[in-house]
Amino acid sequence: MVNKAKFQDFFACCVGKWQTERTYHYLTQKEVERSHTDFNIKPLTVEGKAKVLADNKYPVQAELESLPGYNLGFYTISETGEEVSQELNFLFVLKAEYSPFLEGDYLRDRAYEEAKPIVSHFRFNTNTKELLMTTYYTRVVSVDSITLINPNLRIRKILNYLRPPEGQPLETVGLVGFGVELKQ
Repeated sequence: MVNKAKFQDFFACCVGKWQTERTYHYLTQKEVERSHTDFNIKPLTVEGKAKVLADNKYPVQAELESLPGYNLGFYTISETGEEVSQELNFLFVLKAEYSPFLEGDYLRDRAYEEAKPIVSHFRFNTNTKELLMTTYYTRVVSVDSITLINPNLRIRKILNYLRPPEGQPLETVGLVGFGVELKQ
């Protein structure tokens, strides 16, 4: 039996204001960029969760109250002065459990790479408290990892692969990002 309480605790710890320092390595352009991001994560209402499901044309879920769902607002400024600000809602629907993993669908009302609703895959390791999210966009496949070290420290790793032809493995990395996230 997988410990679902660790999954709920992971998200409870993520609520609040966070600051992130990241380094992005653009391998195809041979560039490195640093950025600073301020995050604000708030629980999503039951109505907000239902809207994320509807936006994605996803089946209605029983016990909607218990599904982890959040509103994420962020502001990023890069060392070159480029600014990005966005707000989105997201929801996690558990589909499978096998020790020590929980897996399911990760739904957003707006994707990072493409401004539309999207359903992705997640896997949570209850031993390491790592949330791994994989999203297939039109041109890239993003593999995003958040590891909760303690309630005030998360480590972030992002790998963006150039999207291969259907059925082919992920091989060509276009971007690698690393971040240290501190709760404020």
